This record gives sequence, C-alpha cells and structure tokens, in this order.
Amino acid sequence: MRRRSGYVLLEWIIGILFIVFGIYSYIRPDNMLTGIVILYGVIAIVSGIADILFYIRTDRYTGFGPTICLISGIFSIMAGFMLAVYPNAGKWILVLLLPVWFIAHCVSRLTHLNYIRIMAGKFYYYLTLAVNVVGIVLGCLMILRPAVALFSTGFLIGTYFILLGVDCILTAISRTGSKW
Repeated sequence: MRRRSGYVLLEWIIGILFIVFGIYSYIRPDNMLTGIVILYGVIAIVSGIADILFYIRTDRYTGFGPTICLISGIFSIMAGFMLAVYPNAGKWILVLLLPVWFIAHCVSRLTHLNYIRIMAGKFYYYLTLAVNVVGIVLGCLMILRPAVALFSTGFLIGTYFILLGVDCILTAISRTGSKW
C-alpha cells in the first residue's frame, strides 16, 4: 500500500472547508459579510499555508519552486490574519480584499498545471484550468463592479468555494498525492 503524503490530507481538509463554507454562503447570504469573515480568514490562512508547502515540496523535489505560489501563499496568510483579527474592518473591505485573494489564489493554482498535467491526467488538468480561470474572472468582476459584488458576494463566493473544494478534493484523490 502506498503511503499518502501530508499534502494530500491538507488538500482534503481545504476541500471540505471550501465546500462547507460555500454551502453556508448559499444558505445565509445576508449574514455572509458579518457572520463568516473570521471563517474565511481561517480558510485564507490554511490555503496560504498549502501554497507555501507546495512551493517548499516542489523546490525540494525538483530543485526549483514556482515563486508565485510562495508570494500568493504569503498574501493569503496576510489576508487571513487581517480578517481573523479585525472582523469589523474585514466585513467592509471584504468586497475589495476577497477579489484580490481570488485572483492571487487562482494564479497560484494555475502555476500547478504543469505538474497536474503530468501526474493527474488531462481531465483534472482541464478542470483545474477552468475553475481557476472562472475564479480570476470573478475576482476581476468583483473589482470592476463593487456594487454588484456587495450584493452578490455570498453567492459568488459560495459558488467559487464549492468549485474550489471539489478541485482540492480531486487533487487529494488523484495520482498527485501518491507520487509525492
């Protein structure tokens, strides 16, 4: 039996958290800005740690790591701590901060595509590509149309988090986890 890496367990946890918070965003979109700012901060911190771990593991095994993963991981952790420590300020700037995090996280996940194509196959490669392109488009839409983002943030975030959660869980069960 092959031993699975700790990275796979982290992907499972992130995927489940993304799906749970995505569903919660659909159930309570009116309280999304005030009720789950801290929880989204925790997700950003865990996601940032995963990006940094991916950078470290990739650097260790290949001799070079995608620097954008390290940078977006640091930004995710910073955004997460800001949301967790200052939830009142976080609910007001969530409309501006979350799109930046969407874009940074999606760019980071897009840097994984070369490894995903080699290790997990074409289906997962195209799924990851599509989910992260949608995330970049949603991030840009929320930056360009903040009024729309303010009223639809719960549904936008819920949809994206569910897609991202499925993406993370598929990463955990794909062949990617067994080779690291």
